[in-house]
Amino acid sequence: MGMMRRMVAAGLCGAALAAVAAVPADAQPAGQEDQLGLGWRLKESGTDARFRGLAAISRTTAWVAGTKGTVLRTRDAGRSWANVSPPAAEGLEFRDVEAFDARHAVVLAIGEGEASRVFRTDDGGATWSESFRNTDPRAFYDCMTFFDAHHGIALSDPVDGRYRILSTGDGGRTWRVLPSDGMPTAQQGEAAFAASGQCLVAAGGRDAWFATGGAATARVFHSTDRGRTWTVTDTPIPAGDPARGVFGLAFRDARKGIAVGGDYRPDEPSLRAAAVTGDGGAHWTPSAQPPPAYRSGVTWLPYSSRAALAVGPTGTDLTLDAGRTWHPVDQGSYDTVDCTPDLACWAAGEKGRIARLEPTP
Repeated sequence: MGMMRRMVAAGLCGAALAAVAAVPADAQPAGQEDQLGLGWRLKESGTDARFRGLAAISRTTAWVAGTKGTVLRTRDAGRSWANVSPPAAEGLEFRDVEAFDARHAVVLAIGEGEASRVFRTDDGGATWSESFRNTDPRAFYDCMTFFDAHHGIALSDPVDGRYRILSTGDGGRTWRVLPSDGMPTAQQGEAAFAASGQCLVAAGGRDAWFATGGAATARVFHSTDRGRTWTVTDTPIPAGDPARGVFGLAFRDARKGIAVGGDYRPDEPSLRAAAVTGDGGAHWTPSAQPPPAYRSGVTWLPYSSRAALAVGPTGTDLTLDAGRTWHPVDQGSYDTVDCTPDLACWAAGEKGRIARLEPTP
């Protein structure tokens, strides 16, 4: 850890983050952010919206999406945030944003029937086009993901006993509902959680996974063909209640993944709140030392096959052994987290909270 501290002291946040990722798997963090040399630094957002959608582009550029139809964007590392919300969207609940750069982004609003909508911008939020509005009162879209700048999918809770997949091949400008014959049957009461924009994720050009809860078992579905057909596997994260299950996923590649969740009610324990897979989700193993409470968001540190962060309303945890053991590093409330290829990590959550991982003083 000495080398990492020297990097942090020099103000090299990217190098410090790389050093965290390079810590040996058997090193035990002391459980305090200052001992890691990095910590969340809040950025004034100018709003009290709750941000569950986050798309981190770089050290300087990030998008967030949240309640009251709010979409913000920064291009100066969070020193200022531009309100680039779609017009007349105050009544919508944005829960996911997928951005390709500082100008091109897609946001998802959740809810029953026409409350579920998708908007796209090509000019940094100066103008938006509504590219999808759900007209089926039985559908409720939760999250979306993109494989590249053109191909993406969005997930709806079950309709007629099967999850519904919405697909785009032109960057979110147009969408179509995929046939459901390749989707396994949903459990009674099963649903996805629109808690962090990470209930549906992708890795590579064709693989996607989505997470569920609320039913007898918490499950993860996997597609290798951009959402046309799916397999499903039980996870060891407890379910059996509408408030319990898998809330967030992160895949390093097509095989190595982490699932986090628990029970989102603050007065309920969250046992076995994390699990890991090394075979693309065919099998899941509970973390030997899981996060101490419910976690809704998770992300791998850039270029690491071992280091990842998980966040929730009661804090942030770090793993250095690919999700097998987790160690608390911060007590701030965040719903979602994302890291970038140029070694930056961002988090967002309630009451307008947006933060970037930076060297501690």
